[in-house]
Parts: sequence; C-alpha cells; structure tokens
Amino acid sequence: MLQLRGLKAGECPEYWCVDRRDIVLEIARSYVGVGCDIIETNSFGANRFKLSLFGLADRAAELNRVAAAISREAAGPERHVMGSVGPCGKLLLTGDVTEAELGEAFREQVTALEAGGADACCIETMSAVDEAAVAIRAAREHTRLEVFCSFTFQRMADARYRTMMGTAPGEAARAAVAAGAHGVGANCGQGMAQMAEIVREMRAAVPDRPIIVQANAGLPQRVGGVDVFPDTPELMAAHVPAVLAAGANIVGGCCGTTPAHIAAIREVIRGRKSV
Repeated sequence: MLQLRGLKAGECPEYWCVDRRDIVLEIARSYVGVGCDIIETNSFGANRFKLSLFGLADRAAELNRVAAAISREAAGPERHVMGSVGPCGKLLLTGDVTEAELGEAFREQVTALEAGGADACCIETMSAVDEAAVAIRAAREHTRLEVFCSFTFQRMADARYRTMMGTAPGEAARAAVAAGAHGVGANCGQGMAQMAEIVREMRAAVPDRPIIVQANAGLPQRVGGVDVFPDTPELMAAHVPAVLAAGANIVGGCCGTTPAHIAAIREVIRGRKSV
C-alpha cells in the first residue's frame, strides 16, 4: 500500500510514520473502513538493527510509538491495535547478536508500541524459534500487551511445511507457547490456500490457544519494477472456510492484501456467523 503511494525501493517504510503520517493514517483507515476488527502498525522493521541500515537506530522508540498512535487514531475505541514486530535480521545461531542485545531491541520496540496505544503485539514472520522466544519474553516481561507469535512456512520437497530454519508448525507453536505467547499463528507464505494444513498442525499442538492467520495474496511477481500479487480478493476469501475449519480464530492478510481482500474475507466470516 505504501508502494502504491510512492514508497521507493530502498526507502524505510517505518519512517513514513513521521515523514508522511497522513498517508499511513489514510491506509490504516481504509482497512478499518471495510470492517477490520484488528489493524496492525507500520512498525514491522522498526527495531534498532534494521533501522540502523537507514541511520535511524536512535529513533526506534519514536517510530514505534508514532506507528501505534496512528493505528490507534484509525481504530478508534471500538477496534483493536496490534503492534507489528518483525525479525531483527540477526541470528543467534551464527553469533551475529547476543540474546541480551536481541532482548533489549525487542524491549525497546514493544514498550514503545504499548506507549503509543497498542493493545497487543504480533511477533511475526519468524523463522528462528530462539529469536521468537526472546521477543515473546520481552513483551511479556515489560508490557501488558496480548502477545501473538506468527511464523512463516515454506512447503518443502516432501510436501511438509517448515520454517527457513527447518521448524515444523506444531513445534513452532509449542515453543512460542512455552515462551509465554498468548496465541500463535502463521503469516506471509504462499497464500491462503496453504494455510489450512499449517493451522491443523498448530491446533493439534496447542489445542487451547487462539491461532491467527495472515496470508499473502499469493506469491509476488515482479512486473515493471513493482511487486504484483496474483490472488484476487475472491480467490483469497474462497480458502477462508477451510482455514477456519482447521482451527483458526483470527483471519487477516499479509503482503499484497488490500482493503478489497479484507472486505471479501469479512463477508465470508460474516456469512458463517449467520448460519
């Protein structure tokens, strides 16, 4: 959505929270307008490590606080705000970063999101269970936020789903809950069509926790220098009943998911509730 409004390759999306606040607010309101119960914040990469690539590491707290305040303004008192917390881009496994350094970066981010008005946070697009656990503990120990942890999975040659680090959906869900997550889930990936199988594995592993699903609108294709997502709102929504039947409690979208996609998903869910 930011790219459609002029975000260039190599720009910091989170900086738009202060540089082009009106556009970020307009986008957030567009999702509220089609019936979202929960909207996220423009803070996915707003940790000190990723922000350092843009010379903005010292503004991490500010950018997260403003991101949450924008979504809070769009959501109003009737909707929920979930702070987006993505990976730091550093691996504990290879010694790129220490656990203490990771924990401090996540603490800085989640406390600022809470200060800006978030009700919850979604530690999302995770591949490494150890990093996810550090982020979960930072949120649980330093905030009162509801904490979800969402992993991204790829379908392997043997047709099973694994994170980039080789973790199965059920294993990831159990690890997140053990670290203190209130809920777990899957996001990004290849599209809504692949999510039902992942959810079934997670539901079997953690039968008493809510599961969130935020799929891409299909795998992006580069067309004329722009990412184009192939799944139409109707196609994405057509797979929602299977995802709900598998055990998902919260359904939304990740990359390429426009307000039109969310509107179509909402209609499917509304129809099921009325039956």
